Amino acid sequence: MTNNTSTILNLLPDALNRLADWQARWHEYEVDDTLRLPEDKARTVLAELVDRLGDNYPFWHPSYAGQMLKPPHAIASMAYFIAQQINPNNHALDGGPATAKMEIEVVAEMARMFGYETHLGHLTSSGTIANLEALWVARHLHPTKAVAFSTEAHYTHGRMCEVIGAKTVEIAVDGRGRMDLDDLRARLKTGEIGTVVMTSGTTALGAVDPIDEAMKLRREFEFRIHVDGAYGGFFKLLAETDALDADSAAAFRAIAESDSVVVDPHKHGLQPYGCGSVLFRDPAVGRFYKHDSPYTYFTSNELHLGEISLECSRAGAAAAALWATLQCFPLTADGLGAILRKTRAAALRWAELIESSEQLRLVLAPQLDIVNFYATTTSHKVSETSRITHRVFEALMNDAEHPIYLAKFNAKPSLFAQHQDLVWDEPTMTVFRSVLMRPEHLDYVPALHERVLSKL
Repeated sequence: MTNNTSTILNLLPDALNRLADWQARWHEYEVDDTLRLPEDKARTVLAELVDRLGDNYPFWHPSYAGQMLKPPHAIASMAYFIAQQINPNNHALDGGPATAKMEIEVVAEMARMFGYETHLGHLTSSGTIANLEALWVARHLHPTKAVAFSTEAHYTHGRMCEVIGAKTVEIAVDGRGRMDLDDLRARLKTGEIGTVVMTSGTTALGAVDPIDEAMKLRREFEFRIHVDGAYGGFFKLLAETDALDADSAAAFRAIAESDSVVVDPHKHGLQPYGCGSVLFRDPAVGRFYKHDSPYTYFTSNELHLGEISLECSRAGAAAAALWATLQCFPLTADGLGAILRKTRAAALRWAELIESSEQLRLVLAPQLDIVNFYATTTSHKVSETSRITHRVFEALMNDAEHPIYLAKFNAKPSLFAQHQDLVWDEPTMTVFRSVLMRPEHLDYVPALHERVLSKL
């Protein structure tokens, strides 16, 4: 734990005392005997809990550069814990008046970040649920038409379409793992597609679909565009800087013209799980959420979040945590964006090291902060490369002195158009995948690179 984190956590007792002063405004009462817990029992259970939590990978440390797992900032954890002592429910103002207002504020900030002049939206428990809501609205608007997404889009789009009973169309990807617009155009000509899901940061590659170019197709065809920015959405903060390549920056700027967008604060927004969000550009879609609840929504005539949400009970603490975080790291290029600039730079630095190495080869130039690479072999057989990937992955993770944690990705031949020397004796090749989500990864990349080389 860093000194700065320790200092921030030291503020927790004072914050809890202030909360206790507020709670003392109400008449005293005795906690029921059934809820009392002996201190020794609590101490024993918590000690065992910490021991069992040791069976985890060090997600907070830059040695972990595997999956999309990023620890929450201390300010978010503290805000969540403090609000959790009240345990507000943001479904209705009855259950969380203060945190509902915070949620409305942070959602408005995210809408402005994406360039929405008007919006309707809320936080969700996950990106999956956020995408479900966006597709559910899409089905209402085009009940007989299909939802299209690329072969590199998250698998849950297909699953959520099954849930809502929507037909699906898979679109091919280009050599950079982005949606192939020629294939999309051909499918749009059928008139069967009502919504196209564009991904700004695919899970495997961090590829950014050409949202700006897809917008031009709307001049010829009638369809909605939903942006799945669950992972990469916050990189919109860098769209007006030199941190992103020109194609990615243009795609992020075009989100302002999309019909809906999803972003997960529990990924690059420094939040604890679960905190997703969904935003619609047209507030009129709220009509699809309309329902009659005879037992709630009585404390205010203002809009309750449960009236524009598929979920019912939702943690108000999640809104409090995000609100507190954005007070400290605002949604600007030099606020939260400064953190993302470093994660992006970390990916570029490792890509440079890989390209200068004779033992490793880059799959594709990273568009965000995800790097995919593999070991070179004399046989050039993908089966041999896959074996090396599996062996090195295990060796790095189980190194007692200095373990390193990466991830793996089963890549298809279409991503290796410029790698003509590969011998495809298997249908896919397992490569290394590294998600560099922490700003500390920028300085740690040389160590990661050397550790990988040491195990080849």
